[in-house]
Formats: sequence, C-alpha cells, structure tokens
Amino acid sequence: MGTYQIIATAAMGLEALVAKEVRALGYDCQVENGKVIFTGDESAIARSNLWLRTADRIKIIVGEFKAYTFDELFERTKALPWEEFLSEDAEFPVIGRSHKSKLFSVSDCQAIVKKAVVERLKKHYKRNTWFDETGALYRIEVALLKDTATITIDASGQGLHKRGYRAEQGEAPLKETMAAALIMLTNWHPDKPFYDPFCGSGTIPIEAALIGQNIAPGFNRDFVSEEWKWLPSKIWDDARTEAEDLAKYDQPLDITGSDIDHRMVKIAQENAFEAGFGDLVQFKQMQVKDFTTTKEYGVIVGNPPYGERIGEKNAVEAMYREMGQVFSKYDTWSIYILTSNEQFEQLYGKPATKKRKLYNGSIRTDLYQYWGKKPPRNHTV
Repeated sequence: MGTYQIIATAAMGLEALVAKEVRALGYDCQVENGKVIFTGDESAIARSNLWLRTADRIKIIVGEFKAYTFDELFERTKALPWEEFLSEDAEFPVIGRSHKSKLFSVSDCQAIVKKAVVERLKKHYKRNTWFDETGALYRIEVALLKDTATITIDASGQGLHKRGYRAEQGEAPLKETMAAALIMLTNWHPDKPFYDPFCGSGTIPIEAALIGQNIAPGFNRDFVSEEWKWLPSKIWDDARTEAEDLAKYDQPLDITGSDIDHRMVKIAQENAFEAGFGDLVQFKQMQVKDFTTTKEYGVIVGNPPYGERIGEKNAVEAMYREMGQVFSKYDTWSIYILTSNEQFEQLYGKPATKKRKLYNGSIRTDLYQYWGKKPPRNHTV
C-alpha cells in the first residue's frame, strides 16, 4: 500500500463540512480555502470518492513546489515520479489555473507541464516517440498560487455531485453536494419528519433519504480512477462492500417534497425512483401557503426562488410573507431557508435564530435558520 496526499475540493463555505466528513472516514486533515487535505492509502481514494457528500472532487497531489520561471516549472515537474501513476498508454490532458503568480499564462504552464511529463515517461518507458494516449484517463492540473505550483491528478472524473440518479432537472437546479450540505447543517435525524416546500427535481428530499439510510452517495456511479492499473479492483470492491454493509435500508423515513409545478413533481418522482426511493419519498403538487401538518418536531429545508429575475420580485416577496405566516403556526419545527434576498427576514416576519453565508454556485446566499422548540426528554417523534 502506498501513501498519498489527497485533496477533497469544496465550494466556498463548505470546507468545514467536508473536513467533518473526512474525519468521520478516519483521516486527519487540514482545511484551506476551497479544499481539505489529508493523507491516506489506495483505499482512502476509493472511500472518499464513494462517501463524501459535500466535496466537489477528489485529487491526488503528485508534487508541490515553488516555480518562479518556466524552467523551474519544467524541471521540477519532470523530477516527479510520474511513472508511479501513469501507465504507458495513459491519456493525460493538462489543465491549469494561476493566481497571484509570476507564471500567469495558463496555456504556457499547461504546455510546459505536459512536455515535462512526456520527457519523464519517455525516459522511463524507453521511448523516443510520442505517446498514443489510448488508455485510462489521468487529468493533470497545475494550479499556481503565489508562485507555488500544486500538481494533481483528478481521481473522480465527473464531479462528485453527479450521483447518477438525476435523469432530469429544472431550470436552476441545486447541486447535490449543496443539497446534502443544507441537510447536514440542520438538526434533522432520520426519525424526524422532513419537508422541502420547493423540491424542484427532488434533490434535497433525495439527499435526505441517502443521509437518513446512510447510503454512500457515490454508490451508484463510476469513478475515473477505477480504470487505473495501480488502484486494484479489490480496493473498489472492498470499499463498495463496506458501503453496502453500513447502509441502513430498513430505516423508516418520513420525507416529503412539494412544488407548485406539476411537471417538476413528476421529474422529482422519477429521480427518486432512479435513486431507489420510489416508495420512500413522497412528492406532491402544492403551494407553500397550503402547507399543513399535525406532526411535530420536524425539519423544513427549502431553496425557494430568489426573485432575481425581472418580474419575479413581487411574486417572490409575497410568497416569502405567506411562508412566514404559515410556518409560524409550527413552533416545534425547525426551518432552514436558502436565499440571496437580503430582505428575507423582514418579509418572513421574524429574525433568524442564526444565519450562515453560503455560495449557491456563484450566487452569494444566506441560510436562514429558525430553530424550533426542543422535544421533552422522554418524547419520541
């Protein structure tokens, strides 16, 4: 078994959540802007891909060094042990980014790193011709920050938000990773009722079901590193067996989503069926103002329209007012609403217990948290 430095990338504001997940897998980690860094063996690569609900992707660090000139970038990249990662037939495109660094031409940095890797591999594989690149994919990234080059290989392929269940989506879909984060920031447990009044394509309720039954979010998809020769299939088989063993498929759930648009309700039902929750998660067409329940101590998580489009503002503000009136009747429920509307608390009619700044894609938003009454100690939901 080797030891690797691994990066789990994270959306801004979610780093602490990703770190909590990494530690739950048994790995010590350090948190930096947009990423969580930890050390692990081959199984850590497989397990982090399968289990991390809020990370964007998993990368392996091949090397990190200062590079002030193109010569330094070339020589130090060439000195890295590429033959330990890349097979002779490897396909290895290079992408790049640069911030606050002397080497600011990304295209030049990419070309130099590519050339350095080729030179190293030519020597190792005793070739004097170019490589065909017909084999497994190893996407290399050179990231320059303040003249430090970090060179990584992407071990995920498609981003980790691609769980494999979303056949269709709406106009402004919430990423699965963000949906999972919203749920993990609440006080919800699988024995409590859960409701999403703006379910769209069903992402939040489906992610709640995955969390509720402790199902690894990557269980039903493939990862690019499954094709790598130095990552034996047994590693992946063992990681999937562990995920299967830890899943609680018999955990009962009370999860409902609703949407004003009947077409979205149909899409949500199809996506839930694809995720294996066809009977477990309920969806219905309904306006938020029509919400009623006799249940107690539930959790509401919603990502409503923000009212940023022309013509939407007034309707959205009216809906926020209705939401405040309806939800005020349920003082044992905890309510979590994500929106970019800075007037939300005034429109809702109540200041939040707590606010948390998050980025939904590139949109700066706040998660407004209204904590319900705690149940008595001997209470069961």
